[in-house]
Amino acid sequence: MADVGNSNRISREYLDSLWIETRYMDSVFPTLDFTLYGKTFSSPVMTAALSHLDHFMFPGAADALARGAKAAGAALWYGMAEEEEIERLNAAASPMIEIIKPYADRDVIWRKIEHAEKLGLLAVGIDIDHSFGPDGSADIVNGIEMAPLRTAELTEFTKSARLPLIIKGVLSLRDAERCLAGGAAGLLLSHHNNRIQFAIPPLALLPDVAALVHGAVPIFVDCEIQTGMDAFKALALGAAGVCIGRPLMTAIRNDPENGVRDYLLKVNAELRKAMAFTGCADPAHIDPTIIHA
Repeated sequence: MADVGNSNRISREYLDSLWIETRYMDSVFPTLDFTLYGKTFSSPVMTAALSHLDHFMFPGAADALARGAKAAGAALWYGMAEEEEIERLNAAASPMIEIIKPYADRDVIWRKIEHAEKLGLLAVGIDIDHSFGPDGSADIVNGIEMAPLRTAELTEFTKSARLPLIIKGVLSLRDAERCLAGGAAGLLLSHHNNRIQFAIPPLALLPDVAALVHGAVPIFVDCEIQTGMDAFKALALGAAGVCIGRPLMTAIRNDPENGVRDYLLKVNAELRKAMAFTGCADPAHIDPTIIHA
């Protein structure tokens, strides 16, 4: 079967297996306000760090993502891009978070961090799950070689960077521990759209990572986050914020002008409903015992 071990399907099935209980007595009308690295947003629902949208979709798709995020009051994450594109997107949706690939030439990472600092981005990150290609050798992205990140290197980056540095692609307690030891300012739990089969669903690992981190840094989650209820489950289990990817690409195709904004606002409304029906006043105070596996 072609779908055996598909990590997206496994993550979707796990999300759908989680039940919630309702709590109406002494509840309040919830707020979705979310503060990240000193900046307040309208919701903890953010864009995923998509890359190459203008190439894979159509010219202007990345700008549509940025405009939609700003219109919805959401943080914009973005991935691999040339400096000019990062400058353009940041101007459209400031502030934003840039996720940098683990380039084998580490000077490229340093240059991108310095560029992000000059632009005043909200944060930067390194995408550790793009270190290896489909056969386990060095990944090659757009003709550029990647290499796995070492804890000692992460320590150098975090000590020198003037922006919070997030690690994307954490999917084990082992990596979470090493990222914390290296000074990471945030962890994004992700299997990067089925880069490896049979990956543990990020939400299945989330409670253990949250217990390990114990509030020291924010934890983010992506992979199959599609609805406000998905976001609610992630927040309840310990995420500070969630990232939505492929549904926003569909929204851009269907409506380049307003699709991203409308999708994010719909998710926010669903999240607000879930919080209201479970007695949760704000995203930072969602009781994990509401969730039943």
